[in-house]
Amino acid sequence: MRATTRYLAMGLASVLLAACSHKDKDAPLAFVPADTPYVVANLDVLDDATRKALMAQADAQLPSQLTQMDAAADRLAEKDPDGARLLRALRAEFNGKTVEGFAQSIGLDLKGYSAFYGLGLAPVLRFQLSDPTAFDAFVGRLETAYGKKFEVANEGTQSYRRYVSAESGTEVILATVDKQAVAALLPVDAPKTMLREALGLDRPPQNLQDDGRLANLVKAKGYKKWLVGDIDLTRMLPLVLGGQDALANAMRKAHAEAESAKTGEPVANQLQTPPACATDAARIAARVPTISFGYTRLDTGHQDGRVDIALADDISKAFSGLKIALPGLGQAGTAPFDVSLALPVADLRGFWMAQADAVAAKPFTCPALSDLNEGFAKLGPATQKAAIPPFGDLLGVRLALDTLTANPTSSLPTFSGRLVLATSNPTALLAMGQMMVPALAQLKLSNDGQPVALPPQMAGMLGQPGWVAMGDKALALGVGAGEDAKLADTLKEAGGNAGQMGRMNLSGAMYLSWVELMQDKVDALTAAASAMSTNSDASADKDDSARQAAEAAAQSKAQFEAMKQQAQRIESIQAEMHVDAGGMVITSQTTLK
Repeated sequence: MRATTRYLAMGLASVLLAACSHKDKDAPLAFVPADTPYVVANLDVLDDATRKALMAQADAQLPSQLTQMDAAADRLAEKDPDGARLLRALRAEFNGKTVEGFAQSIGLDLKGYSAFYGLGLAPVLRFQLSDPTAFDAFVGRLETAYGKKFEVANEGTQSYRRYVSAESGTEVILATVDKQAVAALLPVDAPKTMLREALGLDRPPQNLQDDGRLANLVKAKGYKKWLVGDIDLTRMLPLVLGGQDALANAMRKAHAEAESAKTGEPVANQLQTPPACATDAARIAARVPTISFGYTRLDTGHQDGRVDIALADDISKAFSGLKIALPGLGQAGTAPFDVSLALPVADLRGFWMAQADAVAAKPFTCPALSDLNEGFAKLGPATQKAAIPPFGDLLGVRLALDTLTANPTSSLPTFSGRLVLATSNPTALLAMGQMMVPALAQLKLSNDGQPVALPPQMAGMLGQPGWVAMGDKALALGVGAGEDAKLADTLKEAGGNAGQMGRMNLSGAMYLSWVELMQDKVDALTAAASAMSTNSDASADKDDSARQAAEAAAQSKAQFEAMKQQAQRIESIQAEMHVDAGGMVITSQTTLK
């Protein structure tokens, strides 16, 4: 059912990209408690031109997505025939339709409000409908295909569908309330107050729309209003561990009852939650209080986003001022694949030693966190080993690939590019390499950045020429024709700015090369597996293996076709990561053709 759930989510996910900007007392955000531990919602509507362009892009990918759904249904057919029928019924809803046509046919409002949030930990999805009758009919068709009707229940005059999973201690509810759909995962026999709030029959004392939490994030982080998410770990982790959340308790009880049936351990013993668990959860959450995310640009040619991870003040201070002398970290990458990652081992070692000492001085007392105490106890000795040169001198690593192509004579691809290792002591790193690889002993390098050719035997192992160059704070290796001419300039490129931790550039052409190489590898493995099954002696096993191989091949083909179509639309993907006074910031910019 995991695949079935994923594809059902696909049919509903598009509603998260539409909204109106004015406050509406019946907007989904008006039903979201101000203290919800997590929320993803939209605060404004996409303009018509952008929405049509995105729908056109989705339509271009739809055939391959439907092929994947067909393959997934075939794979489910034997183990979960009900799920396979459900998936095929969902697939049939797309017949002869565009993505927008599908949404309209089942009553989804692509210009409506939507919100995904928690009543405590219990997830609730609320979105507007253009035609509630059409949506109810759609759900009815899926129920019929699944072969198991939901129970119809009532809360006052409001009816809703209900499906109970005794094994997990949960129930799914689905309802249309006025012109909104509501789907929620609640504890079995949820308290009446919780059920009514999920359905929207009762409102929270304070709601997120009036609270302005998401609107404030939009202003502070530069998110666009089309999609904004916020996870409040200071609220979420105590609910997970503290024994006070209705959904968590119901699931824990169901698990305890199953264990008790097997082992005889009393259920009550398994459900005990010491008060220290909530305290420890709050202690952990204080280190990473919140995570937020959103689009920063979304139009026909761009899909840019940002993730903000708030960090405790001492964590931010430990890294926000670091300037890592990794050539290339401080500027946009130019190679088709260009990734730089700061690895200041000495600073990381000091930071993690401080964390290990803090836990040793005040261990977690919640039984569920006992593994954390053991992990931090082992971390101390590990950080001591990290001090040993030349690893302890490492500052960062950069990989820049200029070409990546299939090699018909080898299982490995042919590539050209550069590897840069930033270190506070490049001479020691070179000496260690020469000790480990005697062929390197004859290399004579100075820190002027000038390339020196690798010995013939090493070049022969690579199957192409290679060079090494050294700067004041880095060693660089170039492999492939013409890479020697790039090494000196590579070592001169800008190091990281304060707090900069990573950077990446990926061209659409390189992305496509990766996909094609992966497809070739999977095709080769599939062919090998098929050959092995053909040589099998048992005819029944042979038939079953052949069928499984054919299903796997069909699925992988559909997946790779979807990936290739996506890659063909991409001009470039860039990403950057840094730590500032507020925490860690990760940005990405996708430019489309």
